[in-house]
Amino acid sequence: MLLEAPFTEDKIRALKVGDMVEITGVVFTGRDAVHTYLHQGGASPVDLSDGIIYHCGPVVVKEGGRWVVKAAGPTTSAREEPYQGDIIRKFRLRGVIGKGGMGPKTLAACRETGAVYLHAIGGAAQVLAEKVIAVEGVHLMEKFGSPEAIWVFRVARFPAVVTMDSHGNSLHARVLAESEAALGRVRQGA
Repeated sequence: MLLEAPFTEDKIRALKVGDMVEITGVVFTGRDAVHTYLHQGGASPVDLSDGIIYHCGPVVVKEGGRWVVKAAGPTTSAREEPYQGDIIRKFRLRGVIGKGGMGPKTLAACRETGAVYLHAIGGAAQVLAEKVIAVEGVHLMEKFGSPEAIWVFRVARFPAVVTMDSHGNSLHARVLAESEAALGRVRQGA
């Protein structure tokens, strides 16, 4: 299913865990340094409202006077769990892209505000880079360096799967509960 900008609350609330989407529009990269900075009260140099933040430290080079993305794979999202819920609320994000899932704080913020967590495939950095059709800007590079900067990417048909929705459903929580139950059965039988 195509998830095209503008990323309105209605569009996001219509998504359910398991939906495969292809994102078209602007996404902003943000990793550890950006999340810490924003959480501690730093001003965002871009308007994140109704936006999607991508946990990604891309490889971007200048070629012929313009930025070209060579690799744009997701980074592990769990590191942002202490901050993500507050950042979703404060900056009115509609989505977060990453890998590995997030926890209960982020899930609560998604339900409260109408946001989703989208899982991108790890190990596909070059393929995902091909979905970036333009680099529209870079912010905070002088402060944090290239991989930790906020890159503004225009993407077309960027593939992701909804693994946490705005209705309180989490594929990550379900898999954890099922795994713990299976492990308990194994231990009882041992």
